[in-house]
Amino acid sequence: MEIKYDENGLIPAVVQDTSTRQVLMVAWMNAEALRLTQETREAHFWSRSRKQLWRKGETSGNRMQVQEIRIDCDGDTLLLMVKPLGPACHTGQVSCFYRIYGTRNNTEDAKKKKRKQESRKAGNEILEWDADERG
Repeated sequence: MEIKYDENGLIPAVVQDTSTRQVLMVAWMNAEALRLTQETREAHFWSRSRKQLWRKGETSGNRMQVQEIRIDCDGDTLLLMVKPLGPACHTGQVSCFYRIYGTRNNTEDAKKKKRKQESRKAGNEILEWDADERG
């Protein structure tokens, strides 16, 4: 399938953990970033702000080993299935998607929800639920 780059020669790349299936981040790739990613099996992207290529983890050490590259049905978005070697987010969070949109304190709400999930995994009963956390 042909890749459909945008007018700037870029394509969005969703990055997902192969083992957990958690979406880690979204970044942009150009043809060179894609070529380097395929050759090295490490995620490379194009920085729109710095206007340069970058390898994920080149400063933090939190590299991403690419296991598979998928393309969507329209050919205009890539999915990188990776084995992360550290947190994906520059904040130190596992995923860049740790905040819950539409709440007063996004970071605290995400941490609170994570604590509840971890408590459930440990076999602890949780009796108090926020209205927006009910399934």
